[in-house]
Amino acid sequence: MLTKSVLYFQPIYQISGIWPKTIISLCDVCSLPSDFLFKKCSSFCKRRHYQECDKAESGVAVMESGSSGLYTTREMMARSAATLITHPFHVITLRSMVQFIGRESKYCGLCDSIATIYREEGILGFFAGLIPRLLGDVISLWLCNSLAYLVNTYALDSGVSTMNEMKSYSQAVTGFFASMLTYPFVLVSNLMAVNNCGLAGGCPPYAPIYSSWIDCWCMLQKEGNMSRGNSLFFRKVPFGKTYCCDLRMLI
Repeated sequence: MLTKSVLYFQPIYQISGIWPKTIISLCDVCSLPSDFLFKKCSSFCKRRHYQECDKAESGVAVMESGSSGLYTTREMMARSAATLITHPFHVITLRSMVQFIGRESKYCGLCDSIATIYREEGILGFFAGLIPRLLGDVISLWLCNSLAYLVNTYALDSGVSTMNEMKSYSQAVTGFFASMLTYPFVLVSNLMAVNNCGLAGGCPPYAPIYSSWIDCWCMLQKEGNMSRGNSLFFRKVPFGKTYCCDLRMLI
């Protein structure tokens, strides 16, 4: 599927079109501030957490259930703030990618994209799909930290010399597991960000128009399509549907 996508873009946009400058710049604008804000807030929360642990445990930082919950709450607030601030750039990035479907050039740059969204949808257009994205981030964070706490507390032996290394592995595994469980929120958020935005890829026949993110969730669940796009290398065509490329149709 990845090879098919590259072969589709190459004859249309040539080699430079596979990674267009506009999308690269928008992805950088979207990801860098979000990562920076989250890392700064997260590091602040960690310092506060370990300072409190030092006071409570006389210099030994022991993450118990109460302090773990407090730390997760602070981390949740940091992640939510970063998501809220950078979500408008996320919407612009998604729409810049989706316009490839109809070979459109509606979103050509950052300033032009901001003006277009504000003119057509107002302030709320910049926050399309925000609620499911926030819910997914919060649920994923609590699942990851809760599972990691249970594994580190009850499954791992504290006497093992490689305890810190094993804890980092458990954090990575639980994070991957939590992201898989909350992927439907990511999918719904992305679909709502481009829903009925004036692009061919966000309107029928390529995509239905949803009245709300709950309507989008229910429709995907009814079609059994909640894991659509979850795999990087493998794609499954929904039952009863066919891709245009399989019908030898050119957009």
